Amino acid sequence: MESGNDTQISEFLLLGFSEEPELQPLIFGLFLSMYLISAFGNLLIILAVSSDSHLHTPMYFFLANLSLVDICFTSTTVPKMLCNIQTQSKVITYAGCITQVYFFLLFAGLDNFLLAVMAYDRFVAICHPLHYMIIMKPTFCGLLVLLSWIVSTLNSLLQTLMVLGLSFCREAEISHFFCEINQVVRLACSDTFLNDMVMHFAAGLLGGASLAGILYSYSKIVSSICGISSAQGKYKAFSTCASHLSVVSLFYCTVLGVYLSSAATQSSHSSATASVMYTVVTPMLNPFIYSLRNKDIKRSL
Repeated sequence: MESGNDTQISEFLLLGFSEEPELQPLIFGLFLSMYLISAFGNLLIILAVSSDSHLHTPMYFFLANLSLVDICFTSTTVPKMLCNIQTQSKVITYAGCITQVYFFLLFAGLDNFLLAVMAYDRFVAICHPLHYMIIMKPTFCGLLVLLSWIVSTLNSLLQTLMVLGLSFCREAEISHFFCEINQVVRLACSDTFLNDMVMHFAAGLLGGASLAGILYSYSKIVSSICGISSAQGKYKAFSTCASHLSVVSLFYCTVLGVYLSSAATQSSHSSATASVMYTVVTPMLNPFIYSLRNKDIKRSL
């Protein structure tokens, strides 16, 4: 490409779901409702855990952190989309897009790590109940959350800095409702081989390691539950991790579904629609899953 065409653009266009004007009020109302339900529900979980001394345990400490991350996760993408629909504009500045990429990767990574940490917490509680309070000390729990923040921050910072090093030409349309890093990298007119390698390596290493940890924890949990003689004991042990297992299944199944479907169809619009499941729907459902299946949370609320 000639150097005359190699200019740095100042803004991107987020095409969203549909360009039909009559559908915009419906999309706006739907996403505003889901965003408010998600924010309000997760905020209630945080308030319940912080205000009730009976919930000052490792499991609920991690749950409150997950709720905080979910609020930030949805707030990274949805408000900008709602603002664009309301102002009838599809524009997002270059700086705004890069910022959105950074925070999306940060909170998506934190969701991933916190789910793995919560699986480890359930593993210790069920498989080593006598040593639970010794192992899961407040300092150790805080260290696990801090480590999750550090690794996720470094990953998002690295990938965002690599996007900053790319050159973008005339085409600046993103077929999504937010600046999804894969979509942004595709628009670059410079070489993106290193970006693609880092994206796939990070997804495989960080996502794969967390998922492997979750699967290992639950294999040990199932083995331990099967060793319990009474049916009541089995039910009680399983009920302590049923909510977390539901959230894990919802998160990873939707994420895998999005990327497998997008790889198969190569359709950006179908990928954007499917992305709603893990960016908006999953954080919205998490408070319902934990409150409806948890007597302690229901009592506190």
